[in-house]
Amino acid sequence: MTKVSFDRDPATYRHWHLRIEPPVAWLELDVDEHGGLVEGYELKLNSYDLGVDIELYDAVQRLRFEHPEVGAVIITSAKDKVFCAGANIRMLAGSPHEWKVNFCKFTNETRNGIEDATENSGQTYLAAVNGSCAGGGYEIALACDKILLVDDNSSTVALPEVPLLGVLPGTGGLTRVTDKRRVRKDRADVFATRPDGIKGKTAVDWRLVDELVPRQEFREVVAARAREIAARTDRPADAKGIVLAPLERTETEDEIRYRYVFAKLGNGLVEITVRGPGADDWFLAMTRELDDLILRLRTNEPELGTWVIRTEGDPAAVLEHERQVLGGGDWLSNEIAHYYKRTLKRLDVTSRSLIALIEPGSCFAGMLLELALACDRQYMLDGPPSDDEDSEERSSILLSEANFGAFPMGNGLSRLESRFYGESDHLDWLKRERDHPLTPAEAVELGLVTDAPDDLDWADEIRIVLEGRAALSPDALTGMEANHRFVGPETIETKIFGRLTAWQNWIFTRPNAAGPEGALRRYGTGQKPSFDRKRV
Repeated sequence: MTKVSFDRDPATYRHWHLRIEPPVAWLELDVDEHGGLVEGYELKLNSYDLGVDIELYDAVQRLRFEHPEVGAVIITSAKDKVFCAGANIRMLAGSPHEWKVNFCKFTNETRNGIEDATENSGQTYLAAVNGSCAGGGYEIALACDKILLVDDNSSTVALPEVPLLGVLPGTGGLTRVTDKRRVRKDRADVFATRPDGIKGKTAVDWRLVDELVPRQEFREVVAARAREIAARTDRPADAKGIVLAPLERTETEDEIRYRYVFAKLGNGLVEITVRGPGADDWFLAMTRELDDLILRLRTNEPELGTWVIRTEGDPAAVLEHERQVLGGGDWLSNEIAHYYKRTLKRLDVTSRSLIALIEPGSCFAGMLLELALACDRQYMLDGPPSDDEDSEERSSILLSEANFGAFPMGNGLSRLESRFYGESDHLDWLKRERDHPLTPAEAVELGLVTDAPDDLDWADEIRIVLEGRAALSPDALTGMEANHRFVGPETIETKIFGRLTAWQNWIFTRPNAAGPEGALRRYGTGQKPSFDRKRV
């Protein structure tokens, strides 16, 4: 399969129209039927595939960074009487298992990004459902803060995956209906097993939508609601946005290289190095590069199961950039910080083994220490650099205020709170150790690293760790890592990426859904699926 690129620009969108009418933006879905990311299906009825959602992700990012004057975003359809039919069934039925799961993960992250913009950027999303709205289409609407449904006696909202396809609404539908829309569980049960959906007053009464609007005045009412919401934003209408220029990237068979992020691929591994500051734009540029690398590796390199993460640079320079952004107090600093938060979250839910190697010359300080804390294990070299035994340079890490809540995980906790869950005394101890370099021995004592081998044992220890990881079942590792990474309270995000995604992952492999006689493969053929009736 051709490698997927996540580079997009509004001028080249095939499926979305982005229109800016300050303080409101319109995002209109107009899917090109023949614009599928891969061959073998047509994107009819505004159904979507990964390519459609990559454009949506790009649009959400650009609205946050390039358009501070926008306080409300309307998502609607450019097609008559159809909002969105959801994920394309032919695409799902014909895709390999890992593609389906990765597709659902990315669409989930994009929906979460929409909610994050509403919650943290003063850029509130409204869904203007101007036609039939099913499955993933309704899940786009659910990610918005408000849902307006056209009142034309035919348009419905629906989550028909269970009755029609034998799978789940894979981008958070079940969770958002109950946890976000507060739909009663018996009504949610009826709704999720009713293929024809629900319309009109019942949809409002059940909290599936917020408001009904007659078709003849639909756009005017939607625009008015958006302007009302935008009037309450704290985004600066007179600020000038920054352009998200194309990334500088070179790519070969075994390397992906950016300005500040470098990845070496091979032998079942990806060795990722994040370089410290080199220019004023480092924080945002590095975040964009890391985000792009994670997406490319997840989608295009599923067999490279272990990622080894290093940093190199000046810890003091990292902390200076951190202070400028976290202490900036302006809209752009806010956007950069939340973007880095979302990128770390993307790393948290990536189904790869993550190993941090902390060596002399590293800059795992503050915000970059979060990369190490996101890993499943952390190893710190206690001795000189492996290539210069006479050097006096030694490894260190450095805690800053940023490690205590600036970049929360999906469970709402910092990575330190997750690492030391329920240990408030230990967290207090860590706070007292902020803002000065910690030696390998101190890092071990504080529980911040897994181990600190000396320079004589370092190479062999790391080799054994990586070889041992490669010998284990990738499926078991994925489940184990996901369980370990998210401790403590459940949130909408942890339910979506843990409970819901885990079940969908399993269901996608079951004959009742994906087998030759399963619902997913027989959908649209006129043949009824054949179900194994045992409940497992």
